[in-house]
Amino acid sequence: MKKLSVLLVLAVLPFFGISQSLFDKYDNMKNVGSVTVNKSMIRLAGNIAAFDESDQDAQDFADIAQGLDGIKVFITEDIGISEDMGKTVKKYLKSSNLEELMKVRDKDATVKFYIKQGRDEDHVSELLLFVSDINSDELDMGNRKFESVLVSMTGDIDLNKIGALTRKMDLPKELNEVGGR
Repeated sequence: MKKLSVLLVLAVLPFFGISQSLFDKYDNMKNVGSVTVNKSMIRLAGNIAAFDESDQDAQDFADIAQGLDGIKVFITEDIGISEDMGKTVKKYLKSSNLEELMKVRDKDATVKFYIKQGRDEDHVSELLLFVSDINSDELDMGNRKFESVLVSMTGDIDLNKIGALTRKMDLPKELNEVGGR
């Protein structure tokens, strides 16, 4: 019976880290830029921001940072990898409890924002942002022609304070509306 229990736990264990295994393939992939910010670095940034008690955005950022477990950003200029990212996001969405919070489509890009519900309606445990169909000719990015951007944030995230985080990270301005969903 013990062997069967251990075997069942080992068989199910990979499913608990599915977001990590699906998106981590982009970490060392050629033609993909990646940034991984772990819990310790996020806490350090939050502690630095907390020093400015007169700046409410800095305080909100510090509060959010205390709840974050990790941030991963993947960006590519390669159209084939971009298509693979889209397929990987779709696959992940089918296997997770994420819901589409918002979709913004214009001449410059398509931005899809997904959340996984957290401990209450004001908190989420995961934010997933996928930007595709980027029209680099319309966006001023120098000589870079980005195809896709994938951002994953995990932890205990307060939607009422997420506007501060998006301003500090210089993410799309549409995300400032997230707290007012």
